[in-house]
Amino acid sequence: MSLWGATVITNLLSAIPVFGQDLVELIWGGFSVSNATLNRFFSLHYLLPFLLAALAVAHLIALHVHGSNNPNGVNSNGDRYAMHPYFIFKDLVTIFAFFLVLSIIVFFYPNLLGHSDNYIPADPMVTPASIVPEWYLLPYYAILRSIPNKLLGVLAMFGSLLILLVLPFTDLSRIRGAQFRPAMKLAFWFFVVDFIILMWIGSQHPNEPFVSIGQVATGFYFTWFLIIVPLIGISENTLMDIATKKNQLRSN
Repeated sequence: MSLWGATVITNLLSAIPVFGQDLVELIWGGFSVSNATLNRFFSLHYLLPFLLAALAVAHLIALHVHGSNNPNGVNSNGDRYAMHPYFIFKDLVTIFAFFLVLSIIVFFYPNLLGHSDNYIPADPMVTPASIVPEWYLLPYYAILRSIPNKLLGVLAMFGSLLILLVLPFTDLSRIRGAQFRPAMKLAFWFFVVDFIILMWIGSQHPNEPFVSIGQVATGFYFTWFLIIVPLIGISENTLMDIATKKNQLRSN
């Protein structure tokens, strides 16, 4: 499964016009997934955790030097929470709970999240019945498969991650955060359900009705960022202005 997963993921770059196939062969180090490919992938997977750890340290330094926004979503200095000890302790509880669950899986159930086909020796001449990525990649795999065109599917898959960068611009509400926004809370849980549906669709064979369900879920995924979130922000701002004007008229 790992061999064919690497083959499928690297072949996505072949959708790039003109030089896509040359780029794939450059990553492979040859004309197929071989020992050179495994060496490169192993080196990449070994170095990335150190890079991520360095970014996490840089993030903590930025929080310490420049501060962060208010978790309440309001701008009043009197309603702010101190980073220490409140959120330091909260994050430590989460970290220790994560390590507890991780330790249980590693020491007692090491095969819980694995794939049984990974115990079969890799054979480039025998394709598995269903090539399935790891569980945490299933939603993006479902988005990739929901679009028939290869290039558009690859763009949609990468766009499903990059679209997170537009959220600070599409969230037009004056209140940052969802602590006091019931409509936004409801929309968020709709998004969570949609994400779980995409994860389920990614684990199924690309047949009906799974293809149609995946297309609807993919459409909702992008609609949530580009349409639903801005509409909720605009409606909340409008209702806030109406309530403020009514209070001003009553006070006058």
